[in-house]
Amino acid sequence: MGKYDTARLRNFGVVAHGGAGKTSLVEAMLFCSGVTDRLGRVDDGSSLLDHQPEEVKRTSSIDAGSCCLSWKEHELNILDTPGYANFLHDTRNCLRVVDGLVLLASAISGVKSQTQKIWEWGRQRHLPAVAFVSKMDRERANFSNAVASMAEALSIRAVPLVLPIGAESDFRGVIDLVAMKAYFFADDTSGRMEEADIPEELREEAQIQRIALVEAAAETDEVLMEKYLEEDDLGEEEIRIGLRAATLAGDIVPVMCGSGPANRGVGLLLDAVTMCLPSPADRPAAIGVDPKSEEMDERPNASDAPFSALVFKTISDPYTGKLNLMRVYSGVLKSDSTIFNAARDCAERIGQLFKMVGKKQIAVDQAMPGEFVAVAKLKETVTGDTLCDGSHPIRLDFPAPLKPVISFALEAHSKNDEDKIHSALQRLVEEDPTLQLLRDEETHELILSGMGQIHVEVTVEKLKRKFNVEVDLREPKVPYRETLRGSAKLQSKYKKQSGGRGQYADVWLEFSPLGRGEGFQFEDKIVGGAVPRQYIPAVEKGIAEAARSGVLAGFPTVDFKATLFDGSFHTVDSSEMAFKIAGSMGFKKGAEMASPVLLEPIMKMEISVPDECVGDVIGDMNSRRGKVLGMDPKGGIQQINVMVPLAEVLKYSPELRSMTSDRGMFTMEFSHYEEVPGHLTGKLLAELKREV
Repeated sequence: MGKYDTARLRNFGVVAHGGAGKTSLVEAMLFCSGVTDRLGRVDDGSSLLDHQPEEVKRTSSIDAGSCCLSWKEHELNILDTPGYANFLHDTRNCLRVVDGLVLLASAISGVKSQTQKIWEWGRQRHLPAVAFVSKMDRERANFSNAVASMAEALSIRAVPLVLPIGAESDFRGVIDLVAMKAYFFADDTSGRMEEADIPEELREEAQIQRIALVEAAAETDEVLMEKYLEEDDLGEEEIRIGLRAATLAGDIVPVMCGSGPANRGVGLLLDAVTMCLPSPADRPAAIGVDPKSEEMDERPNASDAPFSALVFKTISDPYTGKLNLMRVYSGVLKSDSTIFNAARDCAERIGQLFKMVGKKQIAVDQAMPGEFVAVAKLKETVTGDTLCDGSHPIRLDFPAPLKPVISFALEAHSKNDEDKIHSALQRLVEEDPTLQLLRDEETHELILSGMGQIHVEVTVEKLKRKFNVEVDLREPKVPYRETLRGSAKLQSKYKKQSGGRGQYADVWLEFSPLGRGEGFQFEDKIVGGAVPRQYIPAVEKGIAEAARSGVLAGFPTVDFKATLFDGSFHTVDSSEMAFKIAGSMGFKKGAEMASPVLLEPIMKMEISVPDECVGDVIGDMNSRRGKVLGMDPKGGIQQINVMVPLAEVLKYSPELRSMTSDRGMFTMEFSHYEEVPGHLTGKLLAELKREV
């Protein structure tokens, strides 16, 4: 890397839906710039960025990859982000620390819903973008259709800076609309190009597109607009200045095209990145909160400002420990120094600093504002934490983890695995905050929740590879409840004589239903000392403990009231234990008399699908006993709001992917409990008894 110059620094994320060619493009960038001496490929497992066994197996990115390169006196820090729905949480975190985006659209399939989701996150952070139409050398490639797809799906003004010469197997070059020159690619993957005149058959189209480009550049500046109106054209340098200003303002998205695996058009894309995307100096100062006063504070992008950095990714390794990736926002971070973690209120010792190129670590002595750097073996620091100067603390914002949408019960292969499973999984949760691990107190199952079935399966694969812990995944048990639909009055007497002091307690109880969500209530209506005061709490405790295991299927009984209104006692044989047992016996008898019913958890779901999939998804939800509450259109995507029983959507993630060709996404959270329909209760109880 060259001498530090903020104006020549570019930090960007490469984003799109899964399969668009992001990693292949970044591999080509590394090869084109001389960082690597061979072109890494995802399909054959030689990718420098998709190096984890789980990624090689699936030929797709699971974790964001970080790399850096030099290009024509500029320093570029690149984050290659996942595009499949199960792993978009990592992409979202990366968008927090980049200054701009390289947005891919496949020349074959255009823009998909995951790209729309990512673009929405980028728009929230006001991130400028340059677009790249990938896979131009593949069958059915169509540049114009891909550009139109971007413009429509993302509501952007897409302005081509190049026109392709040929397509599919005949994709052999591009026309640079700024310089009005043609470039023909070499027949190999070297990235070499030969300059030539624009082919005669493309001159008219090139002229039309150039006019649109010049107009987009001129609109950003009154002086440029006046010159354009007077002379009907602008010089190359004026066009570049105008395009950069329009891109930084978010008015346009310049579009390039090519092929990552063939290394075609990649050098021109890097030129567009350096020309149009912002440096850290073009972005606003970092805004945060002073943890002492809780007042707003900011850090300018300057080396003489107090140090601040944001940790955006954590990599866990059983041998080398944690590796924290961070972006420096202000000040200078040096090796062998001590800094302050504002989120954990503790000091951390910084050892060696590294630049990352895939899994390769390049040691550096310091990190300047705007740079990405990795640090090993920090004791307390995790993803989302702010590291700063202890005398000038600040806490920068970071996106809250996305909520998991699917859960599985884990079963260890052996007793040895069982002992190690919790600590090993905690290490993976540190690496990936969207994972949730909990022990279900009712079912006694260890539950792992994630963003989709593949997300959880990948976590289990990492568990075995990194920590040698093997587990099986099972569908978790649904946490049903029981309640009372009717009322009952009864006497519950406990009497036991065993030679010495006996046990005696006599209570009269009434059980009645409460509204959903009201829990358990106990009312004392004893008058005249029929049951002494000191024994009444024991009756309540006995009922409450017995209610933890209902009479239908052993699930907790909720939303009922128990009233103690009469009873009797023995001056010698009565005790707290006797009245507790009488209360417990009374509950079991009363619950059976009061028409017990099963309750099931109802989940609130928000399902985002393309317009053409709405009918299929709603029909499927109806078959799952779901209730559609309404729909909200969002730019070609419909958000369907549904209430549906948890038992019907335990494995909804892969089924939605299948229905929508991997274009659907959903979130799910618990809403309330409802009574299981009568016609399903018998069958459900029979299944539950078989499981026991």
